[in-house]
Amino acid sequence: MQNDFPPCFERSTMTQDQIAMPASDDALADVAVVDYGLGNLRSATRGLERAGAAVEITDDREAILDADGVVLPGVGAFREGVENAGPFRDALVEVADSGTPLFGICLGMQMLLTDSEEADRAGQGDVHGLDLIPGTNVRFDQGQKVPHMGWNELNVEREHPLVEGVDGDYAYFVHSYYAVPDDEHAVVARTDYGTDFPSVVANEAGNVFGTQFHPEKSGETGLQILRNFVELCARQ
Repeated sequence: MQNDFPPCFERSTMTQDQIAMPASDDALADVAVVDYGLGNLRSATRGLERAGAAVEITDDREAILDADGVVLPGVGAFREGVENAGPFRDALVEVADSGTPLFGICLGMQMLLTDSEEADRAGQGDVHGLDLIPGTNVRFDQGQKVPHMGWNELNVEREHPLVEGVDGDYAYFVHSYYAVPDDEHAVVARTDYGTDFPSVVANEAGNVFGTQFHPEKSGETGLQILRNFVELCARQ
């Protein structure tokens, strides 16, 4: 279950301002953060910069395609996210097909899947995600408090470069829906909130992945994940 004050609370709540940011000349990789009108772009950008990336917030297709790695952030409803990101759908699919790392955060992770119950519950009809990781997003059971908000533990189930060094660490969550991939192997890590839900997922090729939690709000745990992402981008 959720743990509001985990054993690593002091370590994990170090603010991003307390972590030294590398000089721009020392950047390991060029990362594009997709600006589609949703998401905490400033926090994500600062976290990525501290992880060693040169970051461009962009709504330009060519900038997205030219980057060493792409981040799809997101806060809000599934339908709004999918509709806002519509102009970038082809570019994001091209990024995924090229083998370039594509990292979805929170709503951005849910948008990597095929669809979501959220639109059905809101009476908004069928809304289709990017379908880069086949599956659906479902709402927590009625017996669970939603949104799931606060610190909770990451239990790594299989190896993936994104989660190196973070098994058993805590991250910060804010969400009411969670991903259920069609392929169980797509689940990289799980978290317990009454039910074990996938908190990190990845496609078969390993270059498309997402976190249900916010690494940019997860102190040193999140910074480690962002470093892992930047290093993966640098190897491309």
